[in-house]
Amino acid sequence: MFGLGLRLLVLLKNTAIYGAKFVKKRIIVALDFDTPSKALNFLDHLDPDLCRVKIGKELFTAGGPDLVSSVVNKNFDVFLDLKFHDIPNTVAGAVQVASELGVWMLNVHIAGGSAMMKAAKEALSNSHGRPPILIGVTVLTSLSKEDLFEVGVNKDLAEHVMNLASLAYNSGLDGVVCSADEAKLLRASFFRDFKLITPGIRRAQDSAGDQKRVISPSEAIRNGSDFLVVGRPITRADSPRDALVEFNSEIETL
Repeated sequence: MFGLGLRLLVLLKNTAIYGAKFVKKRIIVALDFDTPSKALNFLDHLDPDLCRVKIGKELFTAGGPDLVSSVVNKNFDVFLDLKFHDIPNTVAGAVQVASELGVWMLNVHIAGGSAMMKAAKEALSNSHGRPPILIGVTVLTSLSKEDLFEVGVNKDLAEHVMNLASLAYNSGLDGVVCSADEAKLLRASFFRDFKLITPGIRRAQDSAGDQKRVISPSEAIRNGSDFLVVGRPITRADSPRDALVEFNSEIETL
């Protein structure tokens, strides 16, 4: 009974009631802006009941922790995408400070190794309240097999991603960032509560930009992705609110 109640609470946390139906908050809008004012003004076009948002390196460098707090205070769940990668003690301290900002999710580079990831997870266990979801970065979706070869990775791309994801799983992380193509492989290999977060999401009419491995929202969900990161197709749309509704509509029955 307790397990059922806990699962229900998690479901409600990840679902919003909008109009007369439930909307799963699976879209994470990437706030790829260079000033806090642009980001905060843009948020006026979004509904925190319909999405989550991501703050990356550019915006964080411009706005710092105060900007994160401002977004959290607007009732948005924040994915703090800083990809921590350093010695274990430094990363542990960084994620603990990040958790105190009230973020929903944050990440580290799996390439930092198991000691670093375990230290980060342990640091979050001391958080006040519910700790953020901690995920690991496998291979950036801007990288191809040829790019990896340049930096000394001679394995097949899928094999390399699987090895990294397994290391993250065994180190106690809650999930990984991966392309939707790799999500299908990973979903078949890990329990459902191991979260798969997928960038590089594009509709048929959207430009791929600098992403080399892109996929549609519906295909990503069918492949096993839990959350989809979407940037320019929403942030640069004539109507960001309408674009978000379109993304949600494509995956609402999946």
